[in-house]
Amino acid sequence: MSCRKIFAILSVMDINILLKEYLDYLEIEKNRSKKTGENYGRYLQKFIDTEGIRTEEDITIGRVRDFRLHLARSSNGRGDQYNKSTQSYYIIALRNFLKYLAKNDHKVLSPDKIELPKVPMRQIEVIEYDELERLLGAVNGGDTKALRDRAILEVLFSTGLRISELCSLNRYMDFDRGEVTVRGKGNKLRVVFLDTKAVAAIKQYLDRRGDAEEAMFVSYTKAASPKVIGRIIPRAVQRLVDHYSRKAGIAKHVHPHMLRHSFATDLLINGADLRSVQEMLGHANIATTQIYTHITNKELKEVHQAFHGKRRKQ
Repeated sequence: MSCRKIFAILSVMDINILLKEYLDYLEIEKNRSKKTGENYGRYLQKFIDTEGIRTEEDITIGRVRDFRLHLARSSNGRGDQYNKSTQSYYIIALRNFLKYLAKNDHKVLSPDKIELPKVPMRQIEVIEYDELERLLGAVNGGDTKALRDRAILEVLFSTGLRISELCSLNRYMDFDRGEVTVRGKGNKLRVVFLDTKAVAAIKQYLDRRGDAEEAMFVSYTKAASPKVIGRIIPRAVQRLVDHYSRKAGIAKHVHPHMLRHSFATDLLINGADLRSVQEMLGHANIATTQIYTHITNKELKEVHQAFHGKRRKQ
């Protein structure tokens, strides 16, 4: 056997070793969250197991095509078919894995040869402004829990925070500036702003708190004299938003992310530019922010009202 062939054999590596190296790279070099690493590991392991991949040379355009057919025709653990968005997550993970391998001098399939699935534009669920006002006004009472709930609703609408970002807030912030720095997706920092109602609601709530817990929002026991049991969790925020939306008589199911949508649409409807909204939402790509424009474009509506159907008899 020639030296060239021996070198070629030795240069090919076990795909599981490469996968581990890639996931370590995401965590250490790219500073990706633990959840992101787990998701990428799951997506790529499914491709490896389904297509019988043993080395990087086994990743061919034919096997990628077979895997895409497998995703399109199979279902998840709940018996539901993979939608286009979910299928795209697997392909994005694979393309990024191949980019990493190519960058580290492995001879692999070019990521550019793998096209991403065409994903239909996501339909945004929003609540009408009168529903939003009813929701924000649905909290009654002056006990600590009620004050906390009112503050949570006001902060969600004032800042457009993701639910995980809200839960990670700490109580010590500069209220005079009306802004707070949060750590969002990809561990990126951004500044969000508190309006006067949100600041007032937070101050009222914190003035009633008698504990030294660092968290801005905490959970309580269900006893007659509730005690703090730690930082509030996303599921608790989902439950309280659902509770007050039903109390406000809103027919649709309301979840915390809808307040983020309301925050974005409110800014755009009132004339904010897309780049500013992108920054406040913490979107890495402006294309993600553009999903709001189809329901907030006032100029198109005004053009329609001014010019459409003028020759019709009234």
